[in-house]
Amino acid sequence: MSTPPPGTRVRFEHVSKSYGHVAVLHDIELEAPGGMTTCIVGPSGSGKSTLLRCANLMERPQAGRILLDDLDITAPGVNIDKVRTRVGMVFQHFYLFSHLSVLDNVSLALRKVRSMQRDQAEAVARAKLLAVGLNGLEGRRPADLSGGQQQRVAIARSLAMEPEVMLFDEATSALDPELVKGVLAVMRDLARAGMTMIVVTHEMRFAREVAGQVVFVDSGRILEQGPPDDFFDHPRHPRLRHFLEQVL
Repeated sequence: MSTPPPGTRVRFEHVSKSYGHVAVLHDIELEAPGGMTTCIVGPSGSGKSTLLRCANLMERPQAGRILLDDLDITAPGVNIDKVRTRVGMVFQHFYLFSHLSVLDNVSLALRKVRSMQRDQAEAVARAKLLAVGLNGLEGRRPADLSGGQQQRVAIARSLAMEPEVMLFDEATSALDPELVKGVLAVMRDLARAGMTMIVVTHEMRFAREVAGQVVFVDSGRILEQGPPDDFFDHPRHPRLRHFLEQVL
C-alpha cells in the first residue's frame, strides 16, 4: 500500500502585524506541520485570531512571510482568491445566507468560484453535509437550525471547496454548551483524516486530545509550544502556568 502524501504545512517566518501604532503580533515563528492539528491558546486580545486571519490573507502582516509548503502567500502578486481556495476558514459566527437553503449555502461557492454546474455542486454539497451529520436538512433555512447545526453547515461549506488547510477561529465559543460536542466531533474526524488544521480554541480538553502541538500566545508573542502532554503537564513559562491555573 502506498503512503498517502503528507498534508500541506503552514509556516510563519518572522511575522509581525500592527494596527497603527499598536503592535498585535511580534516576530512570530511557527510551523504547523502537514496532516497535524495545531491548537493555539491564550488570553483574549493576545493576537490569536489575527495570526489565523493572516494565514488566509484576511489580514496582511507588515513584516515576515507565510508559506503554504513552498508558496510564499505574502509575496507581491500572489492570487489571493486562489490562496483562499486552498485554505478554508470557519469563524466564531456562522455567516450563512439567511435567505438560502442549507444546500444552497454549501453549494453557492462551488458554482460561483469553481464554476461547477448546479447538479455537480449540489452533489458535492450533499456529500459534505452527510459528512458533518446534516443529511436530511438540505432544504431548511439557517434560522430553522440550532447554533451547532449552523456551525456544521459552515464547516461543510468550507470543506466543499476541498481545502488543503482548515483554520478554525473559536468555532465553538458562540455556542451553548450542549451544542459544542457535535462541532468538536466533526473537527476530531477531520483531524483523524489527516487534515492540516490550525485551531484557535478555549477548549483545552479538545486541544489535549486532538492536537499534535499546542501553542501559547500572549501579547502577540509565542511564549511556549510543544506536544499536548508536555504543554499541559509540564509548562515551563510562568505566564503559561498562570494561564492554565485559571482555565483548567
